[in-house]
Amino acid sequence: MSSQEENQNKNVNKNVSAKIVDKIKQIQSHSLPSLPSLPSLPSLPDFPTYEECMRKSKEFWESFTFFSKNNYEALDRMWARGKDFLGTKYAIMGGAMSWLSERHLVSAISNGGGFGIIASGGMKPDILRTEIQAVRMMTSKPFGVNVITMHRQIDEMLDVCIEEEVTHIVFAGGVPTAPHIKKVKDAGIKVICFAPTLAMAKRLIRLGTDALLIEGSESGGHIGPISTLILAQEILPHITEVPVFVAGGVGTGGALVSFLEMGAAGCQIGSRFVCATECIAHPNFKKSFMRANSRDAMPMIQIDPRFPVISVRALGNEGTKHFIAAQKEAIARFENGEIDAKTVQDEIEHFWVGALKKAAIDGDVENGSVMAGQSVGLIDKEQPAAEIIENLVEDSVNEISKRRKLLEG
Repeated sequence: MSSQEENQNKNVNKNVSAKIVDKIKQIQSHSLPSLPSLPSLPSLPDFPTYEECMRKSKEFWESFTFFSKNNYEALDRMWARGKDFLGTKYAIMGGAMSWLSERHLVSAISNGGGFGIIASGGMKPDILRTEIQAVRMMTSKPFGVNVITMHRQIDEMLDVCIEEEVTHIVFAGGVPTAPHIKKVKDAGIKVICFAPTLAMAKRLIRLGTDALLIEGSESGGHIGPISTLILAQEILPHITEVPVFVAGGVGTGGALVSFLEMGAAGCQIGSRFVCATECIAHPNFKKSFMRANSRDAMPMIQIDPRFPVISVRALGNEGTKHFIAAQKEAIARFENGEIDAKTVQDEIEHFWVGALKKAAIDGDVENGSVMAGQSVGLIDKEQPAAEIIENLVEDSVNEISKRRKLLEG
């Protein structure tokens, strides 16, 4: 080999090494404080050949958490930050689903190693207090409360959470006020907020949130316009100050591991837990989930831009037609001067509360609202919540094993 060719070879090796080091540093920026420090980077000028460069790089990667000899240990380290924040065995949160995320499902998720969350949106303060106490009777594991920022009695709801010594509050339905965040944080409660954009994520961190949830349009119920994958790419690389959990369409270990690799601290799952044996959903509601395809879960439409409707993803049925009719009726009354614009919005929103109960609790899945995420197409049976969680963990471990084999060639 001529000296010119040797120099070219060294330059190529340096360029390849530099790219690998850049990637390592990018991942290292998401590494967790609890992890052992990564080994020092190999000296680039010392790589005499391309093969030596790749061998050194492989040695480095094998020392990183993803290449733990034990795949369970690898997963454990990948979501260690989420587990530590929640105080759970697994960094899997149960999505708060109105009418369904009550004492039975919440305690089952927590007892299964996940993090159950009470959906308090349709509750009054005294009912919430009873529910918190009931969950405590059924589990000694951590759980949280989802509080709607637009709740008419939000201050009283927060007072109940403080008095009952709830450890985590998830603010949903809008941006919580700075005083509300301060109120619960001063009581020692950890705050979790939804971040629909990177700008909002940064703002919520400035307001004092302890963790973030990014939920994509694949999820069920009220949804935003952006998919989980896009939100993850937009937000995860730029937010390292607090743990970020991903929700919307997470139905397999492959999806979960991918988001953890991108920097997520854990995930939130809703639709899958509808078919948990402990969930109080009507058998008809569960059967609808097990029979549905992913394409059956469609967002509902608004008919008048003057009255924005937060999209709701649900299985198509007669209830969809009822929603359109309800919008038309409320708008007609507004145009006749019978009600104001705010009342129109309230009536449209209240439609969903009753429609969901009609389907989820009463079992009228044709005329009620069968809110479901697109991952509904992955559900084919009813299982205990603990089994659902263990299956997802096992699937994640298998996914790590497959990826390691691919990378090892």
